[in-house]
Amino acid sequence: MRTVEQLITGAPVFDGLAPDHLQLIAGCARNHRAAAGTFLFREAEPAERFFLIRSGTVRLEVHAPGRGSLPIETLQAPEVVGWSWLFPPYRWRFDARVLEAASLVSFDAACLRGKSDADHELGYELMRRFNTLLLERLQATRLQLLDVYGDAGAAV
Repeated sequence: MRTVEQLITGAPVFDGLAPDHLQLIAGCARNHRAAAGTFLFREAEPAERFFLIRSGTVRLEVHAPGRGSLPIETLQAPEVVGWSWLFPPYRWRFDARVLEAASLVSFDAACLRGKSDADHELGYELMRRFNTLLLERLQATRLQLLDVYGDAGAAV
């Protein structure tokens, strides 16, 4: 059986981190399972955790009034789900729906923020890595919105 530290070591978001930083991060993590159809989190809820997908599929969605849930991006192993835990007011900006039963590593956000405050090098590394993730998600959202509203401009 592999430890949480071993599980996260191979994840791209943590690739190249110093072993002591991996150990600190692993101290805030635990294994998690989620059934298909469940939500890891919902928009506007407190962002108390984030997840590393080990297996399964998770779709990020945004709710559009009158249109229901719109898919933004579908994520699989070894991708990370969630970045709102880093930025006040620590509320989710999307829904995260499990499409295919998932095995994940769940990270306690308050624990990691506390460790980042105590070790600024760790905080810098996490911020740098999650800013890259944030930019990727914003780009995916932009492309999805272009697709959703692409036909509206043609009718004008």
